[in-house]
Amino acid sequence: MVADGRAGAVLTIRVVGETGSTNADLLAAADAGAKEGVWLRAERQSAGRGRVGRPWADGAGNLFASTVVRLRPADPAAPTLTLVAAVALSEAVETFAPGLATIKWPNDLLIGRAKLSGILLERGSADALVIGFGVNLATHPDLADRPTTSLAEHGVVVTPAALLDVLREKFALWLSRWRDGDLPGIRDAWEASAHPRGTMLRVRLPDGGEMEGAFDGLDAGGALRLLDRDGRVTLIHAGDVFA
Repeated sequence: MVADGRAGAVLTIRVVGETGSTNADLLAAADAGAKEGVWLRAERQSAGRGRVGRPWADGAGNLFASTVVRLRPADPAAPTLTLVAAVALSEAVETFAPGLATIKWPNDLLIGRAKLSGILLERGSADALVIGFGVNLATHPDLADRPTTSLAEHGVVVTPAALLDVLREKFALWLSRWRDGDLPGIRDAWEASAHPRGTMLRVRLPDGGEMEGAFDGLDAGGALRLLDRDGRVTLIHAGDVFA
């Protein structure tokens, strides 16, 4: 266990050899009173999951970690924490692999068109929100519907512990800015780490439909702005995006 009490925060990292899901474990811990700033990292994860219930494949040497945020009455809208998490992870990866990864809406990291990482936000009881990070450091799964990659495949060697040390510092910084109301700065940082405006995107919608358009940044609440050929903007609040 590693503890860091700076600025009154808990910032405790607990490491386990194997668990089903770090998110599930921290949701239970939050229900039992775990404080904001607690992190859980697992060396192996047997029942991890991504957005819309997809399994997140286990892989030795990869990062599986989650943290707790305790929402406060004056906080910005909780869904905008997905931008905070994406920017924090992007900056952490950038520390070890400068210029290699980009953000894909809402919070995946890609290398080229291949998925490097995923982030999952889940609400617990009362004021608890758990954010889980999965990053392919040493290995990556073979998925039928999208290409995947790892940092090791691009010659970058980093341990889960080393990446998490940087990630928790970056996350604490951006969480503080979020609480200070700096959503414009967070959106700017997100867009600076994403693919350029004008990049053509395909979106698979929750109802099974699809649409295509050019990336036109984010709206004030973090929704994806998709520009069609006639110059009309559609706001995407949910869906799978493919670049």
